[in-house]
Amino acid sequence: MSFPEKDFDAPANKSLVDEFGRHHTDLRISVTDRCNLRCGYCMPLEASFMSQQRLLTYDEVARCANVASEMGIQTIRLTGGEPLMRPRLYQLIEQLTQLPKIQEVALTTNGLLLADQAEGLARAGLSRLNVSLDSLDEARFEKIARRSGLQRILEGLEEARRQGFRSIRMNAVSIRGLTEQDIVPLAKFCRTHCFHLRFIEFMPLDAEDAWSREDVLTGREVRQIIEMHIGELSQIKGNNPGQPSIDYTYVDGSGIVGFINPVSQPFCDRCDRLRLTADGQFRNCLFSTTDWDARTLLREGGSDEELQGLLAACVGAKHFSHSIGTEAFQRPSRAMYQIGG
Repeated sequence: MSFPEKDFDAPANKSLVDEFGRHHTDLRISVTDRCNLRCGYCMPLEASFMSQQRLLTYDEVARCANVASEMGIQTIRLTGGEPLMRPRLYQLIEQLTQLPKIQEVALTTNGLLLADQAEGLARAGLSRLNVSLDSLDEARFEKIARRSGLQRILEGLEEARRQGFRSIRMNAVSIRGLTEQDIVPLAKFCRTHCFHLRFIEFMPLDAEDAWSREDVLTGREVRQIIEMHIGELSQIKGNNPGQPSIDYTYVDGSGIVGFINPVSQPFCDRCDRLRLTADGQFRNCLFSTTDWDARTLLREGGSDEELQGLLAACVGAKHFSHSIGTEAFQRPSRAMYQIGG
């Protein structure tokens, strides 16, 4: 499909600026809820998945992305589930990278299928990879992921490098009593291979409803472990204020490590992200309890102007904070894999 090259000024009442003055420039698009791992912080051991008919087609995704880009979205990250399980994902990436106002298209993956698909992703114009990896020990990997495959992920990282990907971020979830012993090996591995490592606090989005505040291994605690065993860290100033990660560099200059702390240090005040689920629902927060149904609008002949209005309504209803840890917090009915990470 093709898209107009002309500039378009969205009407003032169809803005991606919410009532708290937050400008939304980043869209996270889930392309599937299916995954080939079963990490407990994201999925149940036995999961049921959406039918293919419920999923947006690539043309429908690209249309939503184009409308969003005309309203101010500049960057897109494809998520899941495991997005590389969606057949011929490179075709969607080709469509998204052709949108004139999109500056970056990135992908979050667990890496199991990356060795086979890295070449196609690079050829399609993918800007950046985020690879989720919680342990470098095979037994511990299987305990966390409830599936095998560590070696395949490492092979995928190697192939991604061969295909020219230089901006690779590694994401690791931190859970008290489970992942402490993986922190230092991951940090050393990423320093050696020049990967940007980010530790993410455990969030109440697990499908088995096992989350508790006591299980959250905070970013501050993880940083203290790294400094104790590897070396001193110094916070990097002047980062993109919208990004969720607080980044540090090792004082000796060799490597970057970041901390995403949605529980202990919420970054809601600077949030610039919106979401589109695999079944075509706009969401204004990972923890939103309300969806805005783009799929029905798309399939019933809705116009781009109506899509703009739907997205503007989604932004206009955004709360100031997710309220984790307060009486006001309401846990979403969907788990992480059903929303898109």
